[in-house]
Amino acid sequence: MPNGLFAARKLRLKKKQFRWSKREYKRRMLRLKEKHDPLEGAPMASGIVLEKTALEKRQPYSGMIKCVRVQLRKNGKIVTAFAPGDQAIKYIDEHDEVLIEGIGGAMGRSVGSIPGVRFKVVLVNGQPLELLRTGKIEKARR
Repeated sequence: MPNGLFAARKLRLKKKQFRWSKREYKRRMLRLKEKHDPLEGAPMASGIVLEKTALEKRQPYSGMIKCVRVQLRKNGKIVTAFAPGDQAIKYIDEHDEVLIEGIGGAMGRSVGSIPGVRFKVVLVNGQPLELLRTGKIEKARR
């Protein structure tokens, strides 16, 4: 490493060069999240429900996770979204309009025993899924 009175420029250039070995810096500078994320870097996206599905939990857990296949409005990509909460899948029908967001895993990935599901449903036909589930509002007729 250079040291001394006139070494500042060299130190600064070396620091800039070695930042590329850091994964977080490289992903941010090359905009890899926006390129490969179905939401294209946005926090939320709306789409149409194509079908309801149930996925099996990962080892060592057992049980089925209720999910929906959603076609995004902005780019037509199809993603799987988790319906959070007990009996939440009852309030989501095919051809409903839903708003999805990231599920909150590390680096935008899946959480816990849910295999490969990176998104969760927030709104159904413009109404919060949590309020529908708890019975505070009724589902709108379309």
